Amino acid sequence: MSIRDHQTIMNIPEKIKLIQKASMMTQEQIARALGVTFASLNRWVNNRAVPRKEAQEKIDRLYRQITGQKEIPVQVLEAKKNLLAQKSKNCKSIVDIISGNPDIRDELILKLTYHSNRIEGSTLSEDETAAILFDNVTIPNKTLVEHLEAKNHRTAVEYMFGHAAQKNLIDGEFVMRLHGVLMNSIREDAGMWRNHGVRIVGANVPTANHVKIPALMNGLVEKISAKGKDIVSWATLVHAEFEKIHPFSDGNGRVGRLILHAMLLRRNYAPAVILQENKRQYNLYLNKAQTGDDQSLLEDFIADAVLTGFAILERK
Repeated sequence: MSIRDHQTIMNIPEKIKLIQKASMMTQEQIARALGVTFASLNRWVNNRAVPRKEAQEKIDRLYRQITGQKEIPVQVLEAKKNLLAQKSKNCKSIVDIISGNPDIRDELILKLTYHSNRIEGSTLSEDETAAILFDNVTIPNKTLVEHLEAKNHRTAVEYMFGHAAQKNLIDGEFVMRLHGVLMNSIREDAGMWRNHGVRIVGANVPTANHVKIPALMNGLVEKISAKGKDIVSWATLVHAEFEKIHPFSDGNGRVGRLILHAMLLRRNYAPAVILQENKRQYNLYLNKAQTGDDQSLLEDFIADAVLTGFAILERK
């Protein structure tokens, strides 16, 4: 039986329960995502009511999205990319907007730091992250490492903004410097390629042999420097390859996202604000892109993240 056949015969309560289990969303969050009340969703889950056809279609779409089965029509993705290109064209210089507007700059620093660290397991809330970053507050019952991760990520974001403003190349030295800043006082091998094997927890993607990392990274930075018309597609490809190489012993996800931001800024696009609540979809789509199954899901996901970045630039 195919996945699609199984999905067809699956009843509504089963689908909703699988959505909740796979996404770790609460029923209240699922109800909001479907645009219905919690009471309606609860009746469906407990077989006390059957949703109308339109609601069933929404449940099916959310199920496919959560399980990585959704399909992105070419015209939909292209329309989204065209919108991003137009927004880029309307902004004379995004790095100037960031540097000239402290509120926008600080909001980007906070969002990029909070969400990126949270994706990697930080327990700090957004308010706690802001207090550490901007008020130099020490949060009770939080580890020293979590405090350092927040402060280091801010420094790395600022370094990345400055690098983009100077129009410097995204080369191996830049990548290693990012890692050095991120892992400063956290790891002894900060700013160094790993010299041992690692595996990506929860993924079936093999990482590179550590002996090959210098050569693989040289090849990747050459790809970064290549000029292509479709920056979203190109940045997606590079991001997936970087995470597959996994060149550092720790911090690969955060460094990879910072490289992604730098690539986008270099082409006058907003940074991709990848929200921590979308972590599961992000990892799922990243895995699909890395295994050669489908890059369109990750492209669409990153395009949405760039739109979130533009919303911050536009103060929306």
